[in-house]
Amino acid sequence: MATIKDIANKAQVSAATVSRVLNYDETMSVSAETRSRIFKIAEELNYVKHTKNKKQNPTQPLEKRLAIIQWYTEQEEVNDLYYYAIRLGIEKQAHQLGYEITRIFHNDSLQKAKQADGVIAIGKYSANEIKNIATLNANLVFVDDKTLEQGYNCVVSDFDGAVKTALDHFLQHEQTKIGLLAGEEKTADQSNSLIDPRFSIFKKYLSTLKLYNSRYVYVGKFSPESGYQMMKQALQELGDELPQAFFIANDAIAVGALRALQESQIAVPERVSLISFNDTSLAKYSFPALSSIKVFTEQMGRSAVMLLDSISKYEKETPEMITLGTKLILRDSCL
Repeated sequence: MATIKDIANKAQVSAATVSRVLNYDETMSVSAETRSRIFKIAEELNYVKHTKNKKQNPTQPLEKRLAIIQWYTEQEEVNDLYYYAIRLGIEKQAHQLGYEITRIFHNDSLQKAKQADGVIAIGKYSANEIKNIATLNANLVFVDDKTLEQGYNCVVSDFDGAVKTALDHFLQHEQTKIGLLAGEEKTADQSNSLIDPRFSIFKKYLSTLKLYNSRYVYVGKFSPESGYQMMKQALQELGDELPQAFFIANDAIAVGALRALQESQIAVPERVSLISFNDTSLAKYSFPALSSIKVFTEQMGRSAVMLLDSISKYEKETPEMITLGTKLILRDSCL
């Protein structure tokens, strides 16, 4: 049976670090990458947390079971700090409330969700997938997918306010030629392509100000490689007409775009300002450091658990949506 020491040796950290991470110690100063590595190794080694023997209290309810459904595969989640942080928030809050957790990845069977007391689904799902999950378990909350109109509880971030905040910052510095690097995703079953909601908000807001220019908009994938290619294309197509600023749909795209600008010796932020989205560790440690919209991913996860817990305790006649605010973190990539 695997021990904390086994995990520590494989993760190349101390046993104390492993113990505190696995016990969701919020005072522990450790990077998201290290946390992810420790949890992944613990699962690979089938680590089972030991608890002290307690006398069974017949009036005490049995431990509740929570199923977390993820639209990513396990490997994809390792490479995406955004969805990893949401899951971490779910697990921290669930641990505090006494839930036993079952994780279900995109390529796993969903049948485990039937035995759970509640389900939290992270990511983007098609209408058919949503209905299928709902038939397995009625106590259901979606995270990062706006499912209220379909009749399901959800937790989302305020994309509308976030995009407008970033654009207003550019406009306050008289940067009226603004470009967009957006991402395109598909639902977990690959049946539907999803228009980036930031793109829709960006277009609508600038159109009302008569400042929208479709030539300044590029759509790719949510990756550094795609960000690099999109910015290279913009440089080739627009030349001296390159916008004064770009709003970028996530930090990974922004890192690639920044590299393309630096290769072309385009000064950031003097010639082109950048504001990205998510505020992961990539933003803080790039050069120059990226200004970014901070999304409170762990709080999204915690809120989903609290919402699910309230569904279990009270009979609610209508679904609820929790919308969390965001915050613009200003660093060196914009004026």
